[in-house]
Amino acid sequence: MTVVHPITRAWITTGGTGAQNYDEFADDAEITEIIRSNPHSALAIEMPHRAPESVGRSFVESLPDAVARLAQARDDGSYTPAEQVVVLYRITAADDEPGYGLFAMVDTDQISTSADEPGLVIRNEEVFIAKVRERVALAEATGHLLSPVLLLQTGNRAADPGDRDPAGALHLALAEATDRAGAPAATDTDQAGRTHAIWLVGPGRHQDELLALAGAGELVVADGNHRSLAAQTGGLPRFLAVITTPASVAIQPYNRLVSELTSTPDELIARLRGAGARVEPMTGPAAVPDSGGTVVLYAAGTSYAVTLPPGGGDGVDNLDHALVERVLLREALGLDPGDKRITYVGGDYPAAWLVGEVDAGRAELAILIAPVTVQDFVAVNLARQKMPRKSTWFTPKARGGLVLAELGRDGGQLPPD
Repeated sequence: MTVVHPITRAWITTGGTGAQNYDEFADDAEITEIIRSNPHSALAIEMPHRAPESVGRSFVESLPDAVARLAQARDDGSYTPAEQVVVLYRITAADDEPGYGLFAMVDTDQISTSADEPGLVIRNEEVFIAKVRERVALAEATGHLLSPVLLLQTGNRAADPGDRDPAGALHLALAEATDRAGAPAATDTDQAGRTHAIWLVGPGRHQDELLALAGAGELVVADGNHRSLAAQTGGLPRFLAVITTPASVAIQPYNRLVSELTSTPDELIARLRGAGARVEPMTGPAAVPDSGGTVVLYAAGTSYAVTLPPGGGDGVDNLDHALVERVLLREALGLDPGDKRITYVGGDYPAAWLVGEVDAGRAELAILIAPVTVQDFVAVNLARQKMPRKSTWFTPKARGGLVLAELGRDGGQLPPD
C-alpha cells in the first residue's frame, strides 16, 4: 500500500497568494517588503511577525494575525475548497526543462532519521529546533499546512518488481498528465520569472496511478526538514508534500555569512593553517567554486582559496559543508553552527551580494561553498548518513501558498465527508 495519499480537504489558490517559503530569505527585511507589496501573499500568514504592522512583536504574539489573514483569504475567494484531490504541479522557466511534482499527503510515521528506524521517508539533515517549534505553533493556530515538504523520489524501491526506474516513470507520468490536462487551475510567477502551474486530479483510476508511482520509491526530504519534523512533533498523521524527481531539480550553492568574527581575519587565517588547511590569497572577485574541495573566504577586502583538511571518516564527513562546520566554524572561530552570528544564504543570492554585505559592514566574513551534487545528496541519504545543516539549496523551489491542507480539530487531517 502506498504511503502517499490524496489531500482530504484542500484549499486551492485562485491567484495572488503564491509565496517564497519562509526559510528562503537571508534578510528578514526582505520578508517585510514582500508582505508590504503583496499583503495577500501566504508569506504574511507563514511569517506574521514580519508583516509591516507587526515588526517588533514575537512570532507567538503575531499568530492571531496569521489566523485572521487566512480566514480572510478563504472568505474573500483567494482560495477555493476541494476534497480528496492530488494536485499536478509544473514549474517552467524560459531556458530550462520543466520541473514536475505532485501535491499530496504523506504518512508521518514513515519518516526515518537513521538506518535502524524503519520508514520510506528519509530525513537526514540537522535542523534548528526553534524553527520547528514555530512551524508546529503555526499549524496548531491556523489548522492548516501552508507550504509543502519537497520530497525527492529516488526510485530505490519499486512497487512493481518489473519497474526498475520508478522515479523515471513518475517524471514521465507527470509530464504527460500536465500536457493533456488543459488550462491549469491557477498559475503563479516567482521572483526568478518561473511559472508555477497546478491542476487538480480527483478520485479515480488516474489519481490511483499517480499515487502509486509517487510512493514507489524511497522519498528523500530535499527541502522542508523543519516542516517534516514539525509534523512529527505536532502529532500530525500526515504532512503536505510535493513529490518530485531528480530530473526536475538541481542543487545551487548554500553559502554563509558571519556577522561578527571571534578573531581578526589574520588570526583566523593563521588558525586555519595551524589546523592543516591550505590557504592562498586570490586575485579577482570572490566567487563560488565550480566544484568541491576548496571553499572561498572573503574578509576585510581580501579573498582566500581554502582547502580544509579532510575528516577522519568518509562520505559525508568530507563534504565541504561538513568541513566548514568542523574546521572553520567550530575549531577556528569557536562557533556552533547554530550560532545567531551565522546566516545561511541560499543560492538565490549571488556571491557578489555576500561580498557586498561584508564590504558594507553588515558582516565580517563570507564563506562561499560549491554546491552538493544531486547524486551525492541521494547517495548520502540512502547510506543513512546525516547531511550538515543548510547544505542543499534545491531549485526550483516548491511555491508556498498554492495548495493548503486543512487539518482537523484532533491535529490530524479531517476525515472524508
